[in-house]
Amino acid sequence: MLELRSGGTLATNGKTLSGYAAVFNSEAPIGDFAEVIRAGAFTKSLQSGSNIRALYHHDASALLGTTKGGTLELREDAKGLAFSLKLPDTSHGRDLAILVDRGDVAGCSFGFRVRDGGDKWEQRGTTLIRELLDLDLQEITLTSDPAYADTTVALRSKPSVYETRGLRVLWMDTL
Repeated sequence: MLELRSGGTLATNGKTLSGYAAVFNSEAPIGDFAEVIRAGAFTKSLQSGSNIRALYHHDASALLGTTKGGTLELREDAKGLAFSLKLPDTSHGRDLAILVDRGDVAGCSFGFRVRDGGDKWEQRGTTLIRELLDLDLQEITLTSDPAYADTTVALRSKPSVYETRGLRVLWMDTL
């Protein structure tokens, strides 16, 4: 069973989204229980070379990029599952660039399957806790309603050589 976690015109040429699709050791309320992702939960998925997709709101028709296509890069670090996504020049890509730039979409989510033995349940007082230890990652998603509040997404674009040169010229003019 696949589990999901989510609680203007702008050209996307050169636009990249980056952030964290998941943050380790941060509890999130998921219905009747709380969930926490542990470091290493995505390691096997990332090492497998499987095609992981980037979507908008878990919608397969709103494809933004893939690891196989080289438009989505994923890596685990000490904080969590970091990503870099080259936005497509499509209606979804342009819309998302605007929504992220405005701050309307500021979080991430992910879709996964738990591998055998990949989770652990524990009762802590009145709270049932699920620890995610080993996941088969299917997708990351950009969303305005993330289940994990610590996820992030930001829009960045590399300035063109002309823009960089222009800034230097303006700086030189001030001397």
